[in-house]
Amino acid sequence: MRIETLDLVIIVAYLVGIVALGLFASRREKNTTSDYFLAGRSLRWPMIGLALFATNISTVHLVGLASSGYKDGLVFGNFEWLATFCLILLGIVFAPFYFRSRVATLPEYLERRYSAASRMVVAVMAIFGAMFIHIGVSLYAGATIIERFFGLNPLLSIVVISTATVIYTVVGGLLAVVVTEALQTVLLLVGAIIITVCGASALADQGITTYAALEQAVKPRQLSMLHADGDYAWYAMLLGYPVLGIWYWCADQTIVQRVLGARTQRDAQLGPLFAGFIKVLPVFLMVFPGVMAYVLFRDQIGDEPDQTLPVLIEQLVPTGLKGLLAAGLLAALMSTVAGALNSASTLVSIDLVGRLWPNTSEAQLVKIGRITAVVAMLVAMAWSTQGKHFGGIFAGLNHMIACLAPPITAVFLMGVFWPRGTSQAAFCTLLGGFLLGIVVFIVDFPAFGFMLISNQLGIPFMLQAWWLFVLCCGLFVVVSLMTPRPAPEQVDGLCWPNPLAALTTEPVRSIWDPRMLALLLVALMLTLYWSFA
Repeated sequence: MRIETLDLVIIVAYLVGIVALGLFASRREKNTTSDYFLAGRSLRWPMIGLALFATNISTVHLVGLASSGYKDGLVFGNFEWLATFCLILLGIVFAPFYFRSRVATLPEYLERRYSAASRMVVAVMAIFGAMFIHIGVSLYAGATIIERFFGLNPLLSIVVISTATVIYTVVGGLLAVVVTEALQTVLLLVGAIIITVCGASALADQGITTYAALEQAVKPRQLSMLHADGDYAWYAMLLGYPVLGIWYWCADQTIVQRVLGARTQRDAQLGPLFAGFIKVLPVFLMVFPGVMAYVLFRDQIGDEPDQTLPVLIEQLVPTGLKGLLAAGLLAALMSTVAGALNSASTLVSIDLVGRLWPNTSEAQLVKIGRITAVVAMLVAMAWSTQGKHFGGIFAGLNHMIACLAPPITAVFLMGVFWPRGTSQAAFCTLLGGFLLGIVVFIVDFPAFGFMLISNQLGIPFMLQAWWLFVLCCGLFVVVSLMTPRPAPEQVDGLCWPNPLAALTTEPVRSIWDPRMLALLLVALMLTLYWSFA
């Protein structure tokens, strides 16, 4: 794709502007861990919701959703709509404990609920996840996509984007990250709207002006959210996605750090719910354009679905707006990388250094966090250059998450819902589940040239995640019942007495109660599923 001068000016202006905004937002920051890692616990719910969405939507996410819409249809949108239910869990079930306990990291919460050993295991897992999954894979995918769009050298793209992102992240901390993410969310959505409107206009030019006419032009079931079989069958999504989603949205520091920086408990609860409402949009603005591309440009895209978004932009978007869309792609990449970078620095400073050397001053912890961010970026950059060995971006990424998430999801769910769960059970589940996940990863990772479980046994990765989760829960329950019951102070204020307590502990006082908004969001999602089943 040829870069016009106007488009190039817009791209450069965006890079300069986003760095300047991040530095400006953090100009009054104090040299304390609360200010640097948690934005002084000053974040309001609109900022939290926008930042949660921006951290989640990466460049590979944008391209992958369009590609999947072209190849498989709206069924891939389940990854977006099911995330809404996980965000409801974060806002209603998990956020109250995170906020009231005033923890700076999720591993710190695990120490209070279980033990220091559980904290250290999860902290190390989260650090590696941030570097190798969130940052490394995103950098490789973003550089590959930018090369495909504009012909820029991937290594040069990685260096430029990493440098710009690390400047405001290292200097400004979480506040700079969240402020820039809020702007990037708006830019992302504007870019997605432009593509969708241009696609709808092109369909109208071909005489496709009704939903019924579109159904006739696409593949069977391409407009359906629910499939009866295949890797994304409804039962595989229903069982497997919550295992991945609860880890990602409720127990991963990279995401939840925005909630930990909330000003009030209400902000901590409303922010995820606001993000849940926004998560309705990607199906229509990011997956659906892929379906339109099948109708409009399947002769050009052919058997290369990853070309869907580049073809849509090249064929439908005029000069000037292409630069805006390129800026949107950069926004998606930078917001994901910045969030993970800030998370890694927080985990190292608070959970490792602060825990092992408790006399370290706050100024020193902030300095260590800044150094960690730079080192983590360099490690992730080196890893991203090996992206060609991932065995396919989405395949590799999904399998990595499916192997990592089950033990963490089990320990966090049991931790908040079952007061009888013990510290010994948490440690055994984390360690045993992690080792079991490594075995599954080795025998079923696409890059290794064979997929024993997926191909030979016929178990897709979503169901693999489910069965790993079931094994982890079984191990947790058995070890808990074999070990002494936790002391009351170990569960008071850190665990719901029963599964319904999150909804019934306090009376509903207004329509703006987070539980009422969650109910509204559930009703909206059920209506949408009924409409697109």
